[in-house]
Amino acid sequence: MKLLFVLVMLTAEAAGVEDLSGKMFTFPVKNNKAHVRLNTNKESFNAVTVCHRSFTDLTRNHVLFSMSTNSIPNEFLIFWGGALKELEAHIKDQKLKYQGLNYKPYTWHSICTTWDSVSGLVQMWFNGQPLIWKFVISGREMTGTPIIILGQEQDSHGGGFDSTEAFMGMMSDVHMWDYTLSTCEIQKYMDELNFTPGNVLNWRAMDYQITDRVVLEDKIQLCH
Repeated sequence: MKLLFVLVMLTAEAAGVEDLSGKMFTFPVKNNKAHVRLNTNKESFNAVTVCHRSFTDLTRNHVLFSMSTNSIPNEFLIFWGGALKELEAHIKDQKLKYQGLNYKPYTWHSICTTWDSVSGLVQMWFNGQPLIWKFVISGREMTGTPIIILGQEQDSHGGGFDSTEAFMGMMSDVHMWDYTLSTCEIQKYMDELNFTPGNVLNWRAMDYQITDRVVLEDKIQLCH
C-alpha cells in the first residue's frame, strides 16, 4: 500500500502558490511528459521580459522557456539549438539566433530576454553580457490565454511535447514582466542582487503545477 501511494504521488499533478526562494525544479528524466506549468491571469502583452537560470549537461536541442497562446504555439520561446550551438528567441513563431556563446555544461546560466511590440526589438542577456538588439516583429501585441511551460516545448497550445527537445537539469529564479525591464534591473537579476520581481511570474510567489517526474528541492549552494 505504501508503494502504491508513492507511485501515485510521482505521477499525479501537484499544485500550489509558493515562495520558491532558494529552490529549484529538477528535471531528471527524458520523456514527453515531465514539466511544470506556471500560471498567470495576464492575457495581453505589449512588451515582455523573461529571466531564468538553468543548469544542464545537455548538448542537444532543448527548451528553456515555452509560452504559447491559443493561435501561436511559439508566442515566446527560449531554446538552445545544440546542432548549431545557438541561443534562440522565438517571438510569434519568428526565430532570432545568437551564436558564439559559452554555453558550458554543468554551469548555472542566467538568461534574460526582452521584447517590445512598438519597436519590435528583442534583446537577450547571457550571464551578465548584453547581446545585440535584433528586430523581429512590431505592431502586434501578444493576446490570448497563455500557457507557460518549463521542461517541454509546446508544438500546440499546452501540448505537442517531443522528448528530443525536453529539458533535463535544474531551473530556478523564473520571473516575467509585462514591460521591458531596465538595464539596471536586469543587471541586478544577473548579479543575484535585490531587484524588482516579476509582475506576471514571480519566483517568490509562484502559482504552478508539476506533472510527472519533476522534483522541487533546495537550490545547489557551494560551501566555502
